[in-house]
Amino acid sequence: MSETGLRYLLEALNAGSMRAASDRLNVAASSISRQIAQLEESYGLALIEKGRRGVRLTHAGEIVIAHYRNQVADREALRAKLEELRSVKSGHAVLAVGEGFLGSGFTDMIASFTAANPQIHLDLSVNSSQQIVRQVLDDEAHLGLVFQTPHDIKIHVRSVIAQPLMAIVAADHPLAGQSSVSLADLGRHPLCLSPRHFGLRQILAGAELRHNTYLEPVITTNSIHMMRETVRRGAAVTILPQLSVWSELESGELASIAIADDAMEDATISLILRAGRQLEGAPARLLKMVEAQLRQWNRPLRVAEV
Repeated sequence: MSETGLRYLLEALNAGSMRAASDRLNVAASSISRQIAQLEESYGLALIEKGRRGVRLTHAGEIVIAHYRNQVADREALRAKLEELRSVKSGHAVLAVGEGFLGSGFTDMIASFTAANPQIHLDLSVNSSQQIVRQVLDDEAHLGLVFQTPHDIKIHVRSVIAQPLMAIVAADHPLAGQSSVSLADLGRHPLCLSPRHFGLRQILAGAELRHNTYLEPVITTNSIHMMRETVRRGAAVTILPQLSVWSELESGELASIAIADDAMEDATISLILRAGRQLEGAPARLLKMVEAQLRQWNRPLRVAEV
């Protein structure tokens, strides 16, 4: 089994083509093709489908790549365990999250982690839920935080907590004192919402269909920060999980109101990693801290009295 051939095959798969893999590896595309051909000759089976412009694995190729990924992960775990034995608090961890998580509570968690582990290099990737799942499956990220639980047997859901989608308003907004609000009620106020391809907006679209009520925002933005600031200034109402505005809710600056729809109330967030991947060292320490943050988000809000 050629380590080089396996590495080239994985890179070609991730890049989508031999040429793109060549650019990434700074190796001639013919060398990549030759190494993969030698692998196929060694195994006696085709690993990639022929005649395609891109790289697509055969069933045999999928088995080989899955085995190789587990080998790479096992070697990484071994190195991390040995580092732990030497008490070397260094390493590298990659966390992929959606922008909706980037409130002050999450920022505080990251600051605490880096303060406690100054020699660990942390990569924070902000992406869509679909891209986060792909990063975790391709071992580009050790951990992922996503809205809603992905239904994929290759994904291990480490933790999941309820995080209903709520109407978020300024503390002095006319809706602020209500215990729940309907979509029709929300439609009577200016709205600031995420784009339709966002996971949060897709959950909302299902509720709109069920209630035959369609919301037209005055502002559409892919920035959670913009949503928070627009609501803080009283210019609009938005729809977010509480974790996106956790500190503002606790301070009493903003208020959250339940939306009268089962799917909105049943929304969740999940901490995910690739099934079969064992995390050690820096990623394992990050895992513990993220799980602690999830427990924090799962407790009742402590709203300051104003």
